[in-house]
Formats: sequence, C-alpha cells, structure tokens
Amino acid sequence: MGKMRAAVITSSDSGYAGEREDKSGPLIREILEANGYEVVHSILLPDERELLAKEMARIADEGLAELVLTTGGTGFSPRDCMPEATMDVAERTVPGIPEAIRAYSMTITPRAMLSRAAAGIRKSTLIINLPGSPKAVRESLEYILPALSHGLEILTGQASDCARR
Repeated sequence: MGKMRAAVITSSDSGYAGEREDKSGPLIREILEANGYEVVHSILLPDERELLAKEMARIADEGLAELVLTTGGTGFSPRDCMPEATMDVAERTVPGIPEAIRAYSMTITPRAMLSRAAAGIRKSTLIINLPGSPKAVRESLEYILPALSHGLEILTGQASDCARR
C-alpha cells in the first residue's frame, strides 16, 4: 500500500485568536507520521460551522487526502460545531468509529459519554472527529489506527472485499 495522505483540522476560537497554543493538531501529525501516514495539510480554524465544513469538503473534493482528522469542537459548548460541520459535508456516515472511540474512552473516564464526535465519508476521503485534549487525542487515535488502514484501503480501492476472489 502506498502512503496514505492525511489532513488535520483543529477547531478552536482561542487557538485561532492566538490566545492558546494548539497542542492536539501537532500531536495528531506526530502520531500519524509515526504510523506511516503523510500529513499533507494542517490548519487551525475558529469554531465556525461553515468554515470547517468548507475546508473538509475542499480537501475531499480536490482529492488532497484520504483521511481528515479533526480535533476540537465536539463538546457541549454553544460554539462546538465540528460534528455538525462534518455531517454537512459527509455523503455517508460512519457511526462505528466514534462509537468505538467513546466505548474505549468510557473505560478511562465516564465523561467520554459527553463526546458528540462524528465520522463520515465524502468521495474517497474519510473524515473523523477526535476529541480536543491532547491526552484524549492520543488515546483515541492510537486505539483506532490499527483498524483504519483496512477501511482506507477498501475506500480507495487498494484492497478488495475480503470475501471476494
């Protein structure tokens, strides 16, 4: 399999305003690169549904990356809109990935049930919302990465269905 390309989108008003350092975005890049992904794009945006949706759609529509990982904007704050932005652009939903992350995270903290993270597919790009905190990003991403490569190979046509000859 060729190197899968990934993009990272951080959603943070305070990060965008320069009031807070984005630690989660760079951590996602680090983990992806350590696992053989090529991070071709990363961006920090404010918690604006339209901006976030536009950026995800652009990456998918221009075929820039097979995987888009987002961090931030999945909580209960009135400004948190990452799952909505993701669903605005997704052509197909992938509920199993955020369900798996929540189930695994629940073994670490009951607060994991408060995550509204979503995942979906647009064209040949898989978009997954990760939590905002670096600790939760590491736990979630390291948990899902082993299964992701198979899904991405199927999505991009690099692997055929296991049952077919």
